[in-house]
Amino acid sequence: MKKNSEQQQVVVIGSGFGGLSAAIRLQARGFQVTLIEKNEKVGGHAYQLVKNGYTFDMGPSLITAPDIIEDVFQAAGKTTADYLDLIYLDPFYRIYFHDGSMLDYTGDADEMKTQMAAFNPQDARNYDRFISYIKKIYEAVIVDKLGATPFDLGTMMRFLPKALQLKALLPAFHVVKKFFKDPRNQFAFSFHPLFIGGSPFRAPSVYLMIPYLEKEGGVWFTKGGMYSLVEAFQKVFLEIGGTIRTATEASQIVVENKRVRGVETQHGDFIPADLVVSNAHFTHTYKDLIDPNQRSRWTDKKVTQLKYGMSCFLMYMGVKKQYPQLLHHTLILSERYKGLVKDIFDNKILPEDFSMYLHVPTRTDAGMAPEGCESMYVLIPVPNLAADINWQEKKQAYADKILNFLEEDFGLQDLRQNLEVLELFTPEDFRDQRNNFLGTAWGVEPMLTQTASFRPHNKSEDIEGLYLVGASTHPGAGVPGVLLTAEATENAILSDLGIPKEQKRLQPLIA
Repeated sequence: MKKNSEQQQVVVIGSGFGGLSAAIRLQARGFQVTLIEKNEKVGGHAYQLVKNGYTFDMGPSLITAPDIIEDVFQAAGKTTADYLDLIYLDPFYRIYFHDGSMLDYTGDADEMKTQMAAFNPQDARNYDRFISYIKKIYEAVIVDKLGATPFDLGTMMRFLPKALQLKALLPAFHVVKKFFKDPRNQFAFSFHPLFIGGSPFRAPSVYLMIPYLEKEGGVWFTKGGMYSLVEAFQKVFLEIGGTIRTATEASQIVVENKRVRGVETQHGDFIPADLVVSNAHFTHTYKDLIDPNQRSRWTDKKVTQLKYGMSCFLMYMGVKKQYPQLLHHTLILSERYKGLVKDIFDNKILPEDFSMYLHVPTRTDAGMAPEGCESMYVLIPVPNLAADINWQEKKQAYADKILNFLEEDFGLQDLRQNLEVLELFTPEDFRDQRNNFLGTAWGVEPMLTQTASFRPHNKSEDIEGLYLVGASTHPGAGVPGVLLTAEATENAILSDLGIPKEQKRLQPLIA
């Protein structure tokens, strides 16, 4: 393998945020990068649905840590402000509890303490202490760049003393309840692992950096929806000389003598490559794209025996009416918390009750729906396909149940009669359309035994020249996490080639 970046051919499989940001970083380093995508447009999980004048982000719906996005633009000699119109959201979320009480979750400490005190005065007094605690985790993962460092066993051992000191290996909920006693305050600061496909009751508290990430960097939206970030990354990548081939699905990663040689597509053509970076689902990459004879560590048995995170049931709704009680991000909770999560993750059943997240971007950007209308998506956590649920038979009845709840119990008056668009997306769609093993919406579950060096590595242990990005590798899911997987993978490649990270990037080929 050549020991520099120039003239090295790289194929990136998949154009989610991980694939796009890895492609930008490597193209800017002087590699010649070809990005291939099975769908007609780039985006991966961050795809877009447009129907009858309504625009829906199909996956990620919020931006935290805009500095991490800025890092991707700066890698190509660009800046975010020239490509995106970021809009700060305040509050970050509105949380409706089952008893009718409500909390507007915000980065404003005084406002949070006032609301928390109404539930439990001592909880409010403990707020500053909790923030101080999670700041230390944030500094270790983000400021000290552990999230952007390929996590081998040596790195893990160096991090372990600090992790033990910070109690960062204990379950997130276990740590949160040491600070807060009211169940509503406990939920508000422990639910974030659910946003990355994990259970708050077993995801390690290292993931409590997410609330601090929000507090420090804010929660943002981009005008035009999250897909505008996809389009911005695509534009930057093309501007600096990258190549994109859509409607081009990888059918095989060609490996000879445990080293990548290129990628075959479903059209039968072969794209030669010195390096391959896969943003396809981790299990799909190994199990479906690589000959079993070329794999010793990641055998079919090994990849399928990992624990995979939950899935979700999504409803994309275009409504010719507006509902001001819904903020841009709204959570509506069942009475059960731990029991509901246990049913989804462990019992693998579809519970009778449910909690949900609603994304209503028209609260911020009216252009995402016709005038006076609402673009909404509803996300309900459900088990992955290890559960015995036939979604083709179940999905319409389940959607009706959700609609009945929203209209009759929650009070979205006349919701059904104002529906102009209703599109459903189930765990079976995650499997069939996104190649996600077990229809998980995220990937490998973020639990202690599958975190850091125990998570699938950014560099393949089996095959030279094969690297991975995306939700299942280090540091994990969520837009900031996935963008950091690309930086960690870039660093792994540079290390393998003996290229100093400080070496000046090439100037963009096209201004």
